[in-house]
Formats: sequence, C-alpha cells, structure tokens
Amino acid sequence: MKIVGQELKRVDAYGKVTGEAKYTADLEPRDILHGKVVHATIANGRVKSFDLTEAMKVPGVVKIVTCFDAPDCQFPTAGHPWSVESKHQDICDRRVLNERVRLYGDDIAAVVAENEVAAAQAARLIKVEYEEYEPIVTVEAAMAEGATPLHPDLRKDNVIVHSHMTMGDSDFTFDKGILAAREMYPGEELIAVEEEYDTPRISHCHIELPVSWAYVDTNGKVTVVCSTQIPHIVRRCTAQALGIPVGQVRIIKPYIGGGFGNKQDVLYEPLNAFLSMSVGGRPVRLEISREETISGTRTRHAIKGKCKGLMTKDGRILARKIDAFANNGAYASHGHAICANCGNVFKDLYRDELGCEVDCWTVYTSSPTAGAMRGYGIPQAVWFAECLTDDLADRIGMDPCEFRLKNCMEEGFVDPANGITFHSYGLKRCIEEGKSYIRWDEKWKQYRNQTGPVRKGVGMAIFCYKTGVHPISLETSSARMVLNQDGSMQLCMGATEIGQGADTVFSQMASETTGISFDKVYIVSTQDTDTTPFDTGAYASRQTYVSGMACKKCGEEFRGKILEYAAYMLNHDLTDLSKTVYADQVKEAAGRLREALGLGADEDVTAEMLDIVDSKVVVSGGDPVLFDVAVVADTAFYSLDRSVHITAEVTNHCKDNTFSSGCCFVEVEVDMPLGLVTVKDIVNVHDSGVLINPKTAAAQVHGGMSMGLGYGLSEELLVDEKTGKTLNNNLLDYKIPTAMDTPELNVRFIQLDDPTGPYGNKSLGEPPAIPVAPAIRNAILNATGVHMNMTPMTAQRLIAKFKEKGLI
Repeated sequence: MKIVGQELKRVDAYGKVTGEAKYTADLEPRDILHGKVVHATIANGRVKSFDLTEAMKVPGVVKIVTCFDAPDCQFPTAGHPWSVESKHQDICDRRVLNERVRLYGDDIAAVVAENEVAAAQAARLIKVEYEEYEPIVTVEAAMAEGATPLHPDLRKDNVIVHSHMTMGDSDFTFDKGILAAREMYPGEELIAVEEEYDTPRISHCHIELPVSWAYVDTNGKVTVVCSTQIPHIVRRCTAQALGIPVGQVRIIKPYIGGGFGNKQDVLYEPLNAFLSMSVGGRPVRLEISREETISGTRTRHAIKGKCKGLMTKDGRILARKIDAFANNGAYASHGHAICANCGNVFKDLYRDELGCEVDCWTVYTSSPTAGAMRGYGIPQAVWFAECLTDDLADRIGMDPCEFRLKNCMEEGFVDPANGITFHSYGLKRCIEEGKSYIRWDEKWKQYRNQTGPVRKGVGMAIFCYKTGVHPISLETSSARMVLNQDGSMQLCMGATEIGQGADTVFSQMASETTGISFDKVYIVSTQDTDTTPFDTGAYASRQTYVSGMACKKCGEEFRGKILEYAAYMLNHDLTDLSKTVYADQVKEAAGRLREALGLGADEDVTAEMLDIVDSKVVVSGGDPVLFDVAVVADTAFYSLDRSVHITAEVTNHCKDNTFSSGCCFVEVEVDMPLGLVTVKDIVNVHDSGVLINPKTAAAQVHGGMSMGLGYGLSEELLVDEKTGKTLNNNLLDYKIPTAMDTPELNVRFIQLDDPTGPYGNKSLGEPPAIPVAPAIRNAILNATGVHMNMTPMTAQRLIAKFKEKGLI
C-alpha cells in the first residue's frame, strides 16, 4: 500500500493549531438568546409547583419554560442505531424537562434571556416546591426489598435488566464446575479464590463542554448546531423528544473538542430545540457549565464485581464466575449494554477448562446517569479479570506473565454467544514484547520480597476488544465522493471526526483506493444531516473498520467511474465531439496506449486497461502515464457531447467483527508511608491490525494511557449517599492527571493483517485506556504483597491497606 501506513500530517492540524477551525460556539449568529437550565435541588421526588414571579422581573428575560410546559414525550438518549424490533429499542424514560425528579440536578425548567447574566440570575430566583422522597443512591439500596421504583411506569423494581451468560455448557454454574473438577481431579488439591473488586463512577472531562444553538427556519424546520458524536442519531431522538417528524429536524456538527462517549448520548440538543421553538424560532444557545457537565450529563458506570476463580496447583484455570452490579443512575441511557459488555469480555478473556458463569445487573439509582465512556464496560471487565488473574497466580506463587500465557484466549477464538472471531491474533506476541521492554523476567522476581518503606514493582494486564457492534446491533455507514473540475475530490463521510484523527485516515483510505493523491483529497469535516450521508456515529472503535469499508467501497466505485470516462475519451476523437483543449493530448495518449497494449484500430480501450496513480491516468501496471485526472474531470464537466458529473455514494452494511488485543506493562515505585505511587515506566503493546497512520495511532494510545492512569490512581466522582448531591463536580476537586503526573508514555504495535478490515485494520480508539489501571494495581501487589481491590488507588486507600497489613 502506498498511502495507507504512512505517517502523514493530520488534515485538520493547521486549522486546529492556528485557531482557524470552527467549533460550535464559533459559529453562533449575533444577537443570539441565551438559555439556562434550572436543576432540581433534591435527588428523588416530584415537582409540585413553581413561583416565577421574581425571575420574570429580571431585565432581559424573554421566556421561562417548566416541566409542565414541556412536550409529554418520553424518548431515549443512547447513541445506538434505532432497532426495528421493539424489544431491542433503547428505553424511553426521559423528557426534555422532568416533573418526576430522579437525581440531584435533574432538569426541571429553563430560562431564555437576552444575555447569560440575566438567564443565570433569573434561574436562581425561581422558587420550586417539591414532594420529596428518600434518595436511593447505591445499588444495594435500589435492589433492597421494598425499594421504591424510580420508573414505575417502566419497571416494577429498579433493575433495568439482569442477564445470565455462560462459557461452556448452557447450564454451567460455578458450583457445578467445582463438583466436576473434584471428579476429574480426584485427590488433587484445587485452589479457589473469591474476591470483590470495585470500580468508580468517573467523568469524561473532554475539553469542549456540551454546547449547542438552535433556530427554526422559515419552513418550520428546527436546526441544532451542536457538539456531538452522533448527529444522525441526535436528529432522530430530537424528533422523538418533541413529537415532530424526523424530516423537520436538522443537526449540524462542526469540529468537536472531544467526547469520549459522553457525546454519544443525546444531551441537551432536544431541550435547545424546544427553547427555540418556544420563542418563535429565534436562535438560542445553550452551553452547560463544567460543574453541570460532570454531575448532570453522563459518567462511566461504577460497577461492583464479586468474582470467583478455581484452578489447579500448576496454574490451569478451571472455572470463574462474576456477579456484576452496575450503578446506572437516574436514567437508562445506554441501559444494560455496558454491563452486559463487561460480563461478556470477562468470560472471553481466558480459557476456563470447565466453564465461566456471568450474572450482570444494571440498576436505576437516584444518582448521576451513567452512559458510554471510552471502553464501554471493558475497563471494568479487565479490572475484575486482571485483578482476579494476578490473585490466582499469587496464591500459587506463579509468574503472572507465565500464568496468562498458559490461560489466555487462543488464536482463532470464536465467542459462542455472538460468533465474533479472533481473525488475526497477536495477543501472545504483545505479551512477549511487553515482557522484553520492561525486563520482566529480571524485575518480577527481584521485587517480590522487598523490605523498607519505599519499594518497586512491575505489573501487567491484558485485554481484548471487539471492533464495532455487529451482530449485537446494526452497523451501517455511507460515504460520498465528488470529482472536482481540477481533478481533486470532495470526500464526505457520515462518520464524525471528534479529535481522534478520523478525517486524516479516511483521506488516506480515499487516496489509497482511488489513486487521487492525498493532497488532492478534501474531506468535509462538518456533518449536516440534511446533506451528509448516513452514519451512526463515532463510537465502539468502529470508524476505520465500518466507515472505512464504506470509504473503500465508495472509492472503488468512484475510481471505476473516472476510468470508464477516461476510456470513453481515449476511444473518441474529442476534437469534433467536445471541442476540448485536451483533444490533441488525449489523442496522442491514446496512440501510446494502443502501442503499449498492442491494440488494433478497431479494438476499444476499456476501463480495466487503465489505472490511477498519483492523480495520473496510466496504463494498468503503471506505464505509460497518459494524462492527469484533471483532464478527465474538466472534460467530463464541460463536454458538449457527454457531460457527466462524476460522483459515487455507497453504503456499507457491515456484517463482520473481529477482536483486537494487547497488554500494558508498568514499573512503579511505592512510598508506603505517603501512600504515593509513582509510575516509573509504562508501555502499551497493541495488536490493532494494520495501522492506517502510525503517528495518529500512537497519539490515540498516549491519550488512552493517560486516561487509564487517572482511572487507576486518582479519578472518582463522589456522591453524598444521604442527599444524592455530587461532591466534587469541578476540576479542582475531581483529580484528572496533569502533565506533572504523567510519565513518558511508550507504545509498541504488533501489526498483523486482519482479513476482515478494509485495509487489514481493526479497533484501536478505546483499547489504550483499558489495561493501565489493573497493570498498576498488579505492580503494587508485586512491590508490597498488598491486594488493592478498589480503584482509584488513592493515598488514603493505600495507607489504610498498608496499615491493615502491618507494613506501616
């Protein structure tokens, strides 16, 4: 391949570095109105009434709408394709403004004013009378006998879904596995480990806040310009929320300053549309503050995992079990999909000789709503699986690396539940590469039996991750290519650039497939649901795989159309037909082609005899060069005989999937009296197929590793269990890693051609964030002998554990 695989500069680099790139807030018209959401100050209850008297006196206030004015339409918010099967549709449990309060900060009213100050002042002056109920903040409280359902119209209790999965026989249970193991290995000592592992609720902390502005045009169509990962899905959900036809809604997505899954939900776009409609269609902007974003949009699920493992003395895993309990918060959002995904990967990651049992519960609570976040339940799954794996290996004193190599999923693995196959397998090579980098064999033994207050340790964790959502959900994507008069091309993708480099890799793919040189591929970064081909959005690490195949298929058709027209030109005397200035050039090129191929005067040139290389039409095989694609383009547009505007638009309905995999190796220094963990060295090794652009791929890994460091050591969104109020919804108290906390991040790739990827590629966007936290945990175990079962591993938790073990 010529363009795919090159470290080309990002196509959006200049605009983003210079500030010329236009984001949602940059495009607002003058004299726009300002919206401000009024949030509930209770966590569970009902709004009885509002007193708007003082708020309406504020100069500049145009309109105040309350939950009693909002459309009586319940809608889903998850960024999932709509299912034609009603039982698989997302849960419609939300209105644009809610009378029934289910979390502290629920959206109950909104102010529209001439300026932000007036809107904020009026919002503070609104008086609300509530009927208040007891907050139900924890999973335990929500599942307790007699707990009040938060959504009684949808569920008789607070369990959104419970699912049971097995690997092995369909009726396998862990207890049956124990009995079977005793029969299979009579007299042999079997080792059992049972532990509970916790993961926290955390925030995405993307740079650009959720921001949108909306207006109604003269035809009655409501347009929302917004920062979203899923413009086409936002369109559908907005129509559902307002009770209007989908065609009456238009969504425009400019450049976006990060999302990480938070913007894979429909957040405030429907409310903004409603506000504009409420003031006669005037433009209204709605930007949510950092505090509102952290506590009131979406979080990563806090999941508790009760795990069991059974093995032989020589380290063969016989059976495992997990009971996973996900705190979904007040609204369903992505519902059970994330906890089910968590349980599925827990069972896939290792070969249990007898079987694996998984039970997953997703539960409504009166706390911040959880939704999609980078990894979609797999950071939690790998925390559970990799903590348990090290704990099993530790019980028999076995090298954790050796233990994994002995038990991890093998080449050609097929998930029996969904048929997803490990088509290209690099997991064991990744482990060996990571071992070599960190000097594992030397350090793991050296660090096992240290003394003193400051100790070193090495740890590792593996992961697997599918590519896209087939067959669990629909995978569909479209691409459009248009030939410009100068021989360059416009590339229009429904898939969204959200900072991850998608526009660059799609441009490389288009260049690779069509033969148009990379510098002549102009990608349209703005998605507009009125004009952009359909795509479900940026999520599931799907875009280079699913949307990439749409790009490739479209490129093949587009290239074929260019060559078909070039063949027409070479077969006709353009002097008489087209009166084109290129007639003599084409005639001379036709002569050289016929001579090169030995064609007779009565034989036609066909498209199959031609190719495009570096924007030149050439004889297939590369020689001779005939003429520039610009000659074809100019002729096709303006020919007096055969004017053709060369375009292609193709849909890819993807019906395949594959696993990527990899590992993280880390070396830490633990200062036990201070509870301080310093990451001294770290490397992620990834099997992500063929890399479209190695430079952007490495950047993806660096970003994911940084998020993994925060997940492991510092990040946790705290909620008061008595009131349901978020305690640290700001970037002072919510601790994301800074540059000072981040070590040098190292990345290695094992590049294997995956037969299902459009260019041998598979998922990379989310996997880098997955294995870092458990690798750090396992390094702490190697350094101190202490099993940390809860992340983040903060100084307070570490010191408490070290004291409990008598180390300090």
